[in-house]
Amino acid sequence: MSEKCEKFEALFTFSDEKELLEHIEQCEDCRKEYEKMQKVSALIKEVKPKFKKNNLVYLKAACAMLMVMVCGISANVMDEQYGIFDVIRYGDELTMSDLGIPTDSYGLIQVDE
Repeated sequence: MSEKCEKFEALFTFSDEKELLEHIEQCEDCRKEYEKMQKVSALIKEVKPKFKKNNLVYLKAACAMLMVMVCGISANVMDEQYGIFDVIRYGDELTMSDLGIPTDSYGLIQVDE
């Protein structure tokens, strides 16, 4: 029973392609391993564009959802601080007197004494 050659992984990882191909020409075990690697490499090259395309779709969807969240939060904060939705709807921010609540000259709620 003969020993199986263990050099393929070391040559594939650490040597240049010329040295690897020279060894493959001489060694049957490494030649079989190299053919298996070539088949796997071909399969990866065949499938790679499909994964890139799908990842791009997911990336676009994630960016769109992030923008919706950022815009929604920003609009809510702007409305709380500056009343932008009232300005958009009514042309000016609503005040207490616009809502029919009695106010003094400073715009504060007027309390009867």
